[in-house]
Amino acid sequence: MKDYSALFKGKKITVLGLGLLGRGVGDVEFLAKCGAHVLVTDKKTEGELSASVEKLRQYKNVSFKLGGHDEKDFTDCDLVIKGAKTPVDSPYIAAARQAGVPVAMSTALFAKYAIATGAIIVGITGTRGKSTVTHMIYHSLKKDGRRVHIGGNVRGVSTLAMLPEIEKGDIAVLELDSWQLQGFGDLKISPHISVFTNLMPDHQDYYKNMDEYFRDKENIFKYQNERDTLVLGKGLKPRFQTAHTPCEPLIPDALALDWKLRIPGEHNRENAALAAAALRALGLSETDIKSGLESFPGLEGRLQFVGMVNGVKVYNDTSATTPEATIAALRAVGDKQHRHIVLILGGDDKRLDMSQLVDEIPKRCSKVVLFKERGTERIRNDVFGLSAQGIEIYEEEGLPATVNRAISIAIPGETILFSPAFTSFGKYFENEYDRGDQFMKLVRAHGPSTGESADFVARPADH
Repeated sequence: MKDYSALFKGKKITVLGLGLLGRGVGDVEFLAKCGAHVLVTDKKTEGELSASVEKLRQYKNVSFKLGGHDEKDFTDCDLVIKGAKTPVDSPYIAAARQAGVPVAMSTALFAKYAIATGAIIVGITGTRGKSTVTHMIYHSLKKDGRRVHIGGNVRGVSTLAMLPEIEKGDIAVLELDSWQLQGFGDLKISPHISVFTNLMPDHQDYYKNMDEYFRDKENIFKYQNERDTLVLGKGLKPRFQTAHTPCEPLIPDALALDWKLRIPGEHNRENAALAAAALRALGLSETDIKSGLESFPGLEGRLQFVGMVNGVKVYNDTSATTPEATIAALRAVGDKQHRHIVLILGGDDKRLDMSQLVDEIPKRCSKVVLFKERGTERIRNDVFGLSAQGIEIYEEEGLPATVNRAISIAIPGETILFSPAFTSFGKYFENEYDRGDQFMKLVRAHGPSTGESADFVARPADH
């Protein structure tokens, strides 16, 4: 294992944003073990971050300034590592740069040093599908016996802390959200193989407009060269044509009909086609690609089949934080001929247009249970108006009451789909993973039987 202590030993490093997903904790642990003097600063209080802070107490070279920031911590240091969703106009980041202090993001730092070691970086971004495509590629490479690592926007994984494991010729598959790609832009690097799945309205509570959102996303290919590979989802070519890169994009054909995936939905066949194009660029044979993708079991919280409760199928799709994601889920497990979905919908607001989702609901749903939250309130009247089309509409406060209501009204042969269409960051959940964990616990309290084989046979959506 390569020793990275020389890069960080004795350096004063300010880490802006610790978080609760484990990635920030892993970054700080890695830097502390390398001998850096790390200051962790976060707007959240020590109480709010207690689980993360407790894990770092053992390191005498880690200190904390929580509940707010102090400008001198950003100007009197050797490096600032900023966390996701740091405001673009952050005065603290501006002060660091004005003082000549380098500012970086941990996943981009990993990519920089991994590239120097001789690793191949595969990056995947997009509004929807990036997690699934990332794990499809990783699963297929692992199955083929390659030395492969997975990181980026992955729960509980510090990508920076993977550096000592990286050897020349290894493949690092990274799921990259728009904030992590800010870091790639700062360092002026892009992955060797990039996959850009799609671009839909999202994070409009952070970005002023879609052009600003795209500017962060385009860092996935902006610094590629003619030897690199760029795979684009259909519909992205017009956006790509306004960008500048010497890399000619690949837009893959639809997945062959005889390729049978375990995960449902036409959108997942599109994901698989993108993954297949990246795997070809990595030298896998068609036989190995087909075998890898067909054996991929799906991801927790993404159209995850939980089991049966009283003859009712239950799916956990907590990662559906946009209306487009919920529409895809409805089409994947729904049926226009027999409206049989009991949809659990609602959460905090990202200021997204929900009108197409409201139009889609009566095509596939028999019942809707609204989870009362700030974002839900914005569409409440529109959803209740669907009762005129024969749909039963309910509203509950708190997830236990919401899940209990859905189970009580579902009849055998129906499907409960927890696909919120809104973000989770409100008064009830730490993040979408916590939301999914709570949902799974509540459903399993009702004693569902489990199984997956019949429910993971892919079939095209009926549009």
